[in-house]
Amino acid sequence: MVATYDEIEIEDMTFLPEDQMFTYPCPCGDRFEILLDDMLEGENIAVCPSCSLMIDVIFEPEDLGEFFQEAGITA
Repeated sequence: MVATYDEIEIEDMTFLPEDQMFTYPCPCGDRFEILLDDMLEGENIAVCPSCSLMIDVIFEPEDLGEFFQEAGITA
């Protein structure tokens, strides 16, 4: 088990369809990032590229379909 900074609901994250990525503000000033494809494969840890913090993203796999549609791709 990985120690995470916080648990964040997927609804509280920002989805960037052009990058197929979810983001969330990090206390360091950057943002946590996790790719839609990684989430489809079962990954739920978003990392900040600027510091060592990570968050646990809370979501149900069946909820990801709407984001694939928004990104214009089929899962």
